[in-house]
Amino acid sequence: MQSKSDDHFYITTSIPYVNGDPHIGFAMELIQADVLARQARQNGKTVMFSAGSDEHGTKVAEKAAELGKDPVEYTKEMSQKFRDLGKLLNVSYDRFVRTTDKGHIQRAQLIWKNLSKDIYKSTYSGWYDVRQEEFVPENQIDLARTDPKHPQAYQKLEEENYFFKLSNYTDRIKKAIESEELRVVPVSKRNEIMALLEEGLQDISVSRPKEKLDWGVPVPDDKTQVMYVWFEALMNYLTVIGYPEHEDFAKFWPANVQVVGKDISRFHAAIWPGMLMALDLPLQKNLFVHSFITVAGEKMSKSLGNVIPPSEIVGKYGVDAFRYYFLRHIPAYDDGDFSWERMEEVYNNELANELGNLVSRTAAMITKYQNGLIGDIPAPEHDIAPYLRALHDCRFDRALEEVWRQVRGMNQYIDEQKPWTIAKANDVEHLREVLAYSASSILQIAELLEPFMPETAGKIRHIFMTGVIQQTEGTLFPKQEA
Repeated sequence: MQSKSDDHFYITTSIPYVNGDPHIGFAMELIQADVLARQARQNGKTVMFSAGSDEHGTKVAEKAAELGKDPVEYTKEMSQKFRDLGKLLNVSYDRFVRTTDKGHIQRAQLIWKNLSKDIYKSTYSGWYDVRQEEFVPENQIDLARTDPKHPQAYQKLEEENYFFKLSNYTDRIKKAIESEELRVVPVSKRNEIMALLEEGLQDISVSRPKEKLDWGVPVPDDKTQVMYVWFEALMNYLTVIGYPEHEDFAKFWPANVQVVGKDISRFHAAIWPGMLMALDLPLQKNLFVHSFITVAGEKMSKSLGNVIPPSEIVGKYGVDAFRYYFLRHIPAYDDGDFSWERMEEVYNNELANELGNLVSRTAAMITKYQNGLIGDIPAPEHDIAPYLRALHDCRFDRALEEVWRQVRGMNQYIDEQKPWTIAKANDVEHLREVLAYSASSILQIAELLEPFMPETAGKIRHIFMTGVIQQTEGTLFPKQEA
């Protein structure tokens, strides 16, 4: 396969199970990927950004049955909720793949056939974690969950399945990660994967008997088996771009970045590379593994009643405030916390007082002292190299810290220059220089904010970029009262 050109950029999120409503953890993953997609477009790249929903497997079938619904009806309803989440959060994905799509099923079966040299039939005897839809290796078993009385007890299985020869690829995957052919960030997650590879990968079961689970993609040429949900779901990254014959596949594979949660890093940094190697395809270039979100210091749990729908936060504070909080105040490389108190504090102090006030007072002074005429806007002078490095490393929080350094610096500049005093002294030329520099810096802030807060960036550009202040109704971020 020929290597794709550098002007094409392919980014994916994971595809979540549809056995529950979207939560703020996956919402964060969507906007993290959206930042990288938007930045690539800013840089003139042709972008393919894919998201989707994982709709097969035991958990989904059981949830549909629990609700008295047909799995087809149930998955259609739930998949739409994930589409709606992307729309709510202003996520700019280009493709949304459902694993129940005909095209995905056909291409998944073709991938299976192309992997056939590494697939064999044998008997699986061991534990199965229904919650994670995962066969559990002996060295990773939680002994407490082998007790049938445990609320999340494993299932004990003995069944004839197909296996994938993942063990054949341990050394090659290890070398790919060591050489950064496959770059895993952060380093802590890279080290976890390397420790797993040091133990050696085992062959994995990749199918289930249809008599035990018929809600899945049929194995080609064997009507008694369906593909194991994780094995099939990973194929979406190829099926969504038309593997093997579509021109989009030639243009966009390998993926530039794949964004996933830390609970599924093993699938994406070990099993998926093994599958790609078996298909004789290049590996994804970068794997960013994000961490988890707690709510007011507690793990999100239905039993605790602290699961917050993203729509609730967006409804109160707006989409860009949501994006800002989860991109800046949840650490990119560590677990982070959301609380309503912290959200209000961030909104009022950083968005309303610092950014909103900088924009509104600068526009007001240009209107008052210069009849709204900015004049020639000089080229921005601020160094953005640290911002670009942070984005390259998927450190979204640090990138926004760099932007806020400029926001606070510009507020300080205005306080020190005191344009109102210059105006009283009737120093027209100096006043024009100070205000034009302020407008230039604010426009650069808008450009840096574009991937993170696209609506806000657009509003700022509208006010300043023509060289004449465009009046707008209200403020960027109206103060929120408790």
